[in-house]
Amino acid sequence: MKWLKRLLFLVFLGTSLGLAAITALYFYFAPQLPDVSTLRDVQLQTPMRVFSADGELISQFGEKRRIPLQIEEVPEQMLQAFLATEDARFYSHPGIDPIGITRAAVNLIATGEKSQGASTITQQVARNFFLTREKTYIRKIKEIFLAIKIEQELSKDEILALYLNKIPLGYRSFGVGAAAQVYYGKTVDQLTLPQIAVIAGLPKAPSALNPIRSPERAKDRRRVVLGRMLETGYIDQATFDEANQAAMTATYHGAEITLAAPYLAEMVRQQILQQFGEDAYTTGMDVYTTISAKRQNAATLALRANLKSYDQRHGFRGAVKRLWTAEQAQLSAEEIVKQLSSLPNYGELRAAAVTSIEDKQAKVIVKGGSFGVIAWDDMKWARRFVTDTRQGPAPKSAQEILNVGDVIWVEPLATQVNSTVEVSDVALSDDAEQQSVSNYSLSQLPDAGAALVAISPLDGAIEALVGGFSFNQSKFNRVTQASRQVGSNIKPFLYSAAFEQGMTLASLENDAPINRWDKAMGVAWRPKNSPPVYDGPIRLRVALAQSKNVVSVRLMRDLGVDTIIDHLAKFGFPKNELPRNESLSLGSASLTPMQVASAYGSFANGGYLVSPYFIDRIEDGEGNIIFQQVPKVACDSCFEIIDKAPNLEELLNQAGDPLKQCDISFADESDLAPRIISAENAFLVSQAMNSAVWGGGSWAHKTGWNGTGWRAARALKRRDIAGKTGTTNDAKDAWFSGFGPDLVVTSWIGFDDFNRELGEASYNANLDKNQVTGKEFGARTALPAWIDFMEVGLAGVPEQAWQAPRNVSTVRIDRSTGLLTKSSDHTTRFEFFEEGTEPTEYVKQSVNSVFDSEEELF
Repeated sequence: MKWLKRLLFLVFLGTSLGLAAITALYFYFAPQLPDVSTLRDVQLQTPMRVFSADGELISQFGEKRRIPLQIEEVPEQMLQAFLATEDARFYSHPGIDPIGITRAAVNLIATGEKSQGASTITQQVARNFFLTREKTYIRKIKEIFLAIKIEQELSKDEILALYLNKIPLGYRSFGVGAAAQVYYGKTVDQLTLPQIAVIAGLPKAPSALNPIRSPERAKDRRRVVLGRMLETGYIDQATFDEANQAAMTATYHGAEITLAAPYLAEMVRQQILQQFGEDAYTTGMDVYTTISAKRQNAATLALRANLKSYDQRHGFRGAVKRLWTAEQAQLSAEEIVKQLSSLPNYGELRAAAVTSIEDKQAKVIVKGGSFGVIAWDDMKWARRFVTDTRQGPAPKSAQEILNVGDVIWVEPLATQVNSTVEVSDVALSDDAEQQSVSNYSLSQLPDAGAALVAISPLDGAIEALVGGFSFNQSKFNRVTQASRQVGSNIKPFLYSAAFEQGMTLASLENDAPINRWDKAMGVAWRPKNSPPVYDGPIRLRVALAQSKNVVSVRLMRDLGVDTIIDHLAKFGFPKNELPRNESLSLGSASLTPMQVASAYGSFANGGYLVSPYFIDRIEDGEGNIIFQQVPKVACDSCFEIIDKAPNLEELLNQAGDPLKQCDISFADESDLAPRIISAENAFLVSQAMNSAVWGGGSWAHKTGWNGTGWRAARALKRRDIAGKTGTTNDAKDAWFSGFGPDLVVTSWIGFDDFNRELGEASYNANLDKNQVTGKEFGARTALPAWIDFMEVGLAGVPEQAWQAPRNVSTVRIDRSTGLLTKSSDHTTRFEFFEEGTEPTEYVKQSVNSVFDSEEELF
């Protein structure tokens, strides 16, 4: 009995001392413990996401990938997998698991090693939110006290939700939502049990047990998770056996991007970073842009197709590199795939290695391991590139183009099994003949750069933006960063200045050669038309439509350089950067495609200057709008109503507010875009640019003529479009800018290397008669992308008749002289005039000419 009493006393004493020690430790550490109540309002680090106007994901920015989930959104099997593996008694213990602690302590005493963990899910939450991962007794004691406090503050479901959203699971994924997307490209509710088990096994060692880097170790860990689910009764033996035998299917998935707009995404990132700082990467902001998926996709495809077309007609520059030569042993398929894996993708372009060549086809292994064939029709374009102005002869066989061992760029055609291609002669694995073979076309990464931007002329919202062929190739955004000479794209603004000074569409200017001595340079300046055709006195409508260079020079001389520069500055062009000489009339000014598109918007919207913008609104992690763009809008009818109103406040308070017809909500006149030219001026310039697309004259009477943008009329077959080509000296830059109903688009192409010219392409005997040949210029080189985009951008938009402003009249004029006429034959036409500028004289005699007729307007 004495022995028993002493034992009980010792137990009591030990327990008392233990409790006293724990109490002392608690009071010692209590001041150092954080306030666990903050977990109720915890802000999980969530990346910033960028969306299109219609909700497509464009990009995601932030070091940590996380998709926060409510506990109700997590599948029951996933909850069971984590509980079985990490904390089977989670719903019954008070935050710490005495059984687990005792087991770990016994193991430590017996082995001297910390081989068994005793941390509950609640303790892991405490560690992940408040502590470090260092393995010390002090940290463990703090963890225990915090876990007890957390259990007192939060419910079990709240704790479990925090855990599942916080835990690191490898590849920068945090939380099960992100892990499901990263490893399987799925949402959590789409995961299978084997996939759930893989994710549930990751918390122990996300790097070592990663299913991508270490699939075998991940498979072993999956077996452990499934085994614990079996032990705890969550699954039966049959389910265990089936899941345990399942193949490992994890592969890396980036952010689930559904719309490619990387140049715009980078613009968003820079603006948000400037506005909100580094916190923008972690606070879960959702940024909604102004672009539409339909138009953005169309812009990307149009720009890439045009660049590839330009690039290919100038010849094939050869292989990227050579993996082996004819004298060397051919690499195995596995070695080839490994070599190709380091090469990036550029849009649809994929790296491929040539494994064999026949007379009219080549066989390839494509990055990723697929097998392919390039047929003759998909490579016969590839004559040798010599210079930007010279190409080699058309090839007659595949051997003239490629060598075995070459690494080239290819594009996939329709994927299909090609029964005519034997793959057994390629150095592949034993199951090579079971692989499907896809058709590819030979391609190459374009050397030239390009840009395409589309904006709404009503408020400046960017509808589509592509700054180059591929963001992987170059981060340089040519829409906003490439300041290039604009060539004839400047001319509509000169004509606008002329109309402001009282000239009209019917005014005559002399289209004759200029020969002017430049004292400063000691040479004669002889600007020439392109082509060098001169028509003598010519109406301004025709001169702009046919892009007569000498007429632009004469207009500048008539108006003066200062007048022209002051007028150009109204459109947002930087006044101090405009050349103060006559070369400005031919487009020597350097501007960005964004500046040009914005300025052309003033012709499309009736004379207002709108500011381009690309962020519509920003929402915080809770879906609250923290920023809403309020653009200044162009609205003719709004101005007319305001001009008539004695008091704007009274007007806004009227029943049946007449401003509602504008479909625009604003508080005062300051919400309207500034008017920079009159509606009449904008209309007249637009009419001249419409003739640049549709031409004029009477084809029946052999006086018909084309404007420089005639290809747009032929392709789009719409009368409500207008535009202007642009080509610089030596064709270093090619442009087309124009508009249709509520859409302004600028297309540019050129080399980032200012020394390179776009050159010319000779006839390729392997291609059909519709191929593009000759010198490159705006209508041939930049316009095709504009057309391809507009075919989609204006699809479904009804054709709209031109609406003349109320102060514009029409009178019949003689086409040769621009004077009034009483005739009504093909030598005359109706012309638009701002009231008060109509001609007052009648022509004495109508003379047939090569000018236009009224048929394109009436």
